[in-house]
Amino acid sequence: MTFHRTSRVALLFAIACAAIALSAGPNPAFSSEAQQMCTGDAMRLCGHEVPNVQRITACMVKQRANLSPGCRAVMDREHAARRRAATAE
Repeated sequence: MTFHRTSRVALLFAIACAAIALSAGPNPAFSSEAQQMCTGDAMRLCGHEVPNVQRITACMVKQRANLSPGCRAVMDREHAARRRAATAE
């Protein structure tokens, strides 16, 4: 994988994380944490979905069992926050 492609995957994953985080409510630190914890997993497990951000995100959800512990923890927190937000509405 070339540096340009790696950078593009990282950027697209960061956008996907930001979109997910914003749908759960404003928390700018979360998307930064998700990018830091999950970019490697996104490139390793879902790089074939580039440049489609929605497909990268769906792939990460499907690949939950194969995620690193840190990325899985971030995604679990995000999922719990979305459930709480949906229940509160």
